[in-house]
Amino acid sequence: MAERIVIGYKRLCEVRLLHHYWLDEGAVVFDLIPNQAKKDKRLLTYDVRPFLTVTPTASTEKLLKGLRGVFKTTALGFVVAVPNATIIPDDVVLEFVIVVQNADFFNYTALTLLERKIYELYHPTEDRTYRYKENVPVFSNLTGDARGVNPNKALFLSTPIPALAPADTVESLFVSGSALLQLISDQPGALTQQLNVQAINLPAFVHQGDAPVIVPPAGLTGTPPAQGITLSSEIPDDVFAIIRIAMVRPGDSDFDCISGGLARSAPPVFQVRFKNRSTYWKYFNKNTGAPTTTETDPLPLTYFGNAGAKQKPAQGLVKKIRLTNVLTDPLLLVSEIFE
Repeated sequence: MAERIVIGYKRLCEVRLLHHYWLDEGAVVFDLIPNQAKKDKRLLTYDVRPFLTVTPTASTEKLLKGLRGVFKTTALGFVVAVPNATIIPDDVVLEFVIVVQNADFFNYTALTLLERKIYELYHPTEDRTYRYKENVPVFSNLTGDARGVNPNKALFLSTPIPALAPADTVESLFVSGSALLQLISDQPGALTQQLNVQAINLPAFVHQGDAPVIVPPAGLTGTPPAQGITLSSEIPDDVFAIIRIAMVRPGDSDFDCISGGLARSAPPVFQVRFKNRSTYWKYFNKNTGAPTTTETDPLPLTYFGNAGAKQKPAQGLVKKIRLTNVLTDPLLLVSEIFE
């Protein structure tokens, strides 16, 4: 009889990349939908893979191979598993690259108007060129925020949403007091919209503060962007975001992936929540092209349901325009609808 060796695997962590364009019900945020059966069904039909891809960096792939670990994408995101008895050092960090696959993602996702220019700057002392890409977010369990308490504590990889900063532009999220607000035009004198009177009632959405501050080496020629990442041979130019998962988070063991060097019996489930874009819905006569009406407030774009009382926009192009006076009105995000 042939000898057979069976290796049992245990999940090290799971990461869910959840987009609210595909989850919300019109104006109702997914988490606040009262019907649990509808929420469960929504997750069963959700699939992130048509619009985002996630791959481990070469060094992470090599590290997992050495641990006999497994990386596998799922409809919700991805999972990492290792053999039951594998000892993992506390200082291990896994890194993954997110790339956008479908251009429509940039139309219905908040904060995709941010510049993501690549900078190439020469360091004469080191005789090398540093490459940076601006406004690339980094999601990590070392800095992620949480909602609720155990056993219902939700673990997010976005940092806590900050207060409003002078450099924040349209679609930036910010906390004022206990409320969560969003800029609906550029500063100065920006218009705002309150999303919830209690920020903790909503997920820790991806926001402008998730892109880390760049600290260039002394002697670098030129000025790098204020926020973003350093590009390397492992990080492609078309990177949209980075995920970094550490094995241990000091101060909050709920974010840990291991306990005593082994994968935890109840592995952490981390979330990245992309907020759907809100726009002013401007209507036109489809026969004449003449403008007819415009919604008085920006409404969220969603696949399911309708946040407005009339026809909703498709996934198509969103414009940044002034509604009336091209000289004095604030720049707003507008969806044009022909009916």
